[in-house]
Amino acid sequence: MKIKQYYLIYIMAALLGMQACHDKLDVNQKSAITATAMWADEGDAMAAMYGVYNKMRSSFADAYIFWGEYRSGLWGRGLATNATYSDPFTNQLNASHTHANWQNLYTTINDCNLILKYTPNISFADEANKNKVLANALFVRAFCYYWIGRIWGDAPVLVNGFESGEQEDLYPSREPAERVFEQVAIDLEAANSLIPAHSTDRNLASKGAINLLQADYYLWMAKVRNGGEAVLNLAKQAVDAVVNNANYTLMNDFSSVFNNKLNQEIVFAWSFVMDEYTGGYPADHLVPLQYISAQYIENPIKVGSHQQWIFLTDEYKNFLSENADDQRTNVSFETFFDEPKDATFQWINKYAGSWQNQTRVFDSDIIVYRYADALLMSAEIENALGNSPLAIERLNAVAQRAYGIANFYSNGLSSQQIDRAILNERKKEFVAEGKIWWDLIRFGVVFDDVPSLIGRENEQNILLWPIHNNSINTNPNIIQTPGY
Repeated sequence: MKIKQYYLIYIMAALLGMQACHDKLDVNQKSAITATAMWADEGDAMAAMYGVYNKMRSSFADAYIFWGEYRSGLWGRGLATNATYSDPFTNQLNASHTHANWQNLYTTINDCNLILKYTPNISFADEANKNKVLANALFVRAFCYYWIGRIWGDAPVLVNGFESGEQEDLYPSREPAERVFEQVAIDLEAANSLIPAHSTDRNLASKGAINLLQADYYLWMAKVRNGGEAVLNLAKQAVDAVVNNANYTLMNDFSSVFNNKLNQEIVFAWSFVMDEYTGGYPADHLVPLQYISAQYIENPIKVGSHQQWIFLTDEYKNFLSENADDQRTNVSFETFFDEPKDATFQWINKYAGSWQNQTRVFDSDIIVYRYADALLMSAEIENALGNSPLAIERLNAVAQRAYGIANFYSNGLSSQQIDRAILNERKKEFVAEGKIWWDLIRFGVVFDDVPSLIGRENEQNILLWPIHNNSINTNPNIIQTPGY
């Protein structure tokens, strides 16, 4: 309720304010954040903080899985497809693709920058609430830059808010990826120092969410950016803080992770609420209502509001189904033969939302981080550090829930076998959760495991996305990524 109240305040301020823009970077700002008249008291700052999460959620609602999973070779044509989907799953990207555009991420960053500019000068009844606002802005900015660095590599690093077209630096240039990633570390360290210990929200920044983003970041920096053992130990320190945090645990039943909002397994999620914000990429994973026999609507076929543009490949479905004891399989996807239509339909159960008044409402929260992720990150880190017994212990914690078998993996595995087991479990655990593309890169197998990338390792920047044409056309200092 509190979030919705602050959201309404945020929208009212937007309607009253002026518009400022930084169009050279394709960043447009509504002045709920930019109007200086707004920044009068702590209620304004809190409203801006919740507004940042609204913007962050909408920025990732559709793009999250395009950036984090559709390029993995595990997805292909659904009942139909088009270039928006087929270009990523065949790894044939171009600069006109809608998700090559970083505009929404930089708009979110700009909102964070303005919170960080104005909030320190606002008087709060409780200083802890001021620190919470600042920590959340730093967390969101770090998250956005972490994704920008992995998606585009070199990119502008903006830490001052744009409020007027008359400001300086309206034509920013791309900075080296090292600088982008450096800002992530700076922001996360600051966020961790500011976030109140009692902040345990699962849809805002918390100690757990900041720590798990740090673990993700440092693991990437160690394995992909050649950070070495010192950085791996930073990842270990961060993930251990989550693994040992009593606020989080594995749910006993895998399906309950997705059927119970903000449950004990959730570390951070974007909340989707009917009459406030619904939708997102899960709408592409169900079956169009008009295709199926009436008696099978929601019995058992989950129907959606539009075409099923993309789905899991047959090879991936076979992989997910290889162990009959794996309780994750039917949560990830189901199939059903509609005899009157003489057709087999398939759908993904994760994030399917609710069926209300003969209408699909996509009100499932999209989970960004959960405890299973912490356990598997820990396994990966411990294995990289040479601590295979603890790596297998963490891996088995996830496997035991999945298969109902203790010590599913034995202690006799080699380091390479453990890595492959961790990756395989991640591919089964996180179907449609926007992670597997990054996993394939981090484990160093992307050019082996993704069919459309085999033999293409010498193509310059093939793992990055191009910069959208709009950003280049409006800013002469933005140069296209070499190779595109």
